[in-house]
Amino acid sequence: MALARGPLLLLTLGLGLASAQRTPEEVPVQPGFDARKVEGRWLTAQLAASQARLVSPADPLRMALHSIRTRDGDLEFVLFWRGEGVCKGVNVTVHPAGLQGQYQGSLEGGGRILVHIVSTDYSSLILYVRVEDGGGEVTNLWALLARRMPGDPEWLGRYLRYVREFHLQTAPVFNLDAQCPPPKA
Repeated sequence: MALARGPLLLLTLGLGLASAQRTPEEVPVQPGFDARKVEGRWLTAQLAASQARLVSPADPLRMALHSIRTRDGDLEFVLFWRGEGVCKGVNVTVHPAGLQGQYQGSLEGGGRILVHIVSTDYSSLILYVRVEDGGGEVTNLWALLARRMPGDPEWLGRYLRYVREFHLQTAPVFNLDAQCPPPKA
């Protein structure tokens, strides 16, 4: 009798895991979002991902969001990679897509990116980022951003509800005080 339950248990487990995978359509978007109000410096207060291996605390190379810019309706995320002897700025530009507060773009190497401004009061910001690499592998990232640290505890509570609801794993947070130093002459 126990052997007969095995396939049923596997099917139930499989359906449970499949239902934990959410689609971008299930991610909310901020009503009345005004892109110009998110311009400027942001600090990452919390970060979570659908894949725990994405960000390792032992990795000597760190990526951090520095700021957000707007240009002709597009959002531009200013990021920096830093590590031992390495500092490189990377700008990722996304274009309006569908709903207000929803953006999409292409990545070097053939990948795609989808961004939702989930919720903001323009001092705190919950951001959803779906990255599909050139091979079709999808990673979902959620970030709680703040204009200054520590962030607002109410916003932390909202963010943590999404982390639980979307079955995410927390990831280490890295913030950089400044952009890359100029090269030595």
